[in-house]
Amino acid sequence: MVIGSGLSGLAVASELSRRGIDSIVVESLECFDSGAMRTVMTDSVSLSERTELMRLLRGYAAAHQLDVRQSTVAEHLSIIGHPKLITASVGPKKWAVQTADGVLLADHVVLTKYPQNELRKFLRSMGIAIGRDFKAALRAIGLHLVGVGELLTPTTREIVRQAKLVSDIIQSQGPAALNRLAPPRAAISPLGA
Repeated sequence: MVIGSGLSGLAVASELSRRGIDSIVVESLECFDSGAMRTVMTDSVSLSERTELMRLLRGYAAAHQLDVRQSTVAEHLSIIGHPKLITASVGPKKWAVQTADGVLLADHVVLTKYPQNELRKFLRSMGIAIGRDFKAALRAIGLHLVGVGELLTPTTREIVRQAKLVSDIIQSQGPAALNRLAPPRAAISPLGA
């Protein structure tokens, strides 16, 4: 599951597709919020590079029939077992994404749009401290970040690098690796309060 259908989300979905991994891309509620998430610093070359990459990624998504649901908005993200969403086990799936159309289940979730303060609250509710092992702790529960938590918008090259890295991690972990982990405390978070 990829949350955010912009440049970062399409880059992750494309990299996963190249590795033979299906994904669903949905929009983040934060995208419809009028507040700015972070500072964008681009020059004309960077803007041109982003525009061209976005064009290529949209073409790849269409040609390879990637499941991009721009009209579907992720409203809540939770670890399965939370009493307000899904209380029963649903097999190997670890994450539930609530949308207006229903609940989508996933082994892994990639966040590409998430306000920094909401991310901190959500992670604290799961008992994950922001520190040195922050990204390793997230990987262990199948939660990945691309272009999230940074004050400045990452460069196009950095987004692509992060998308490849996350796709490699997801491919190496697979659903079987997640099944061996002890489940973390239940948590729920509105995406873009």
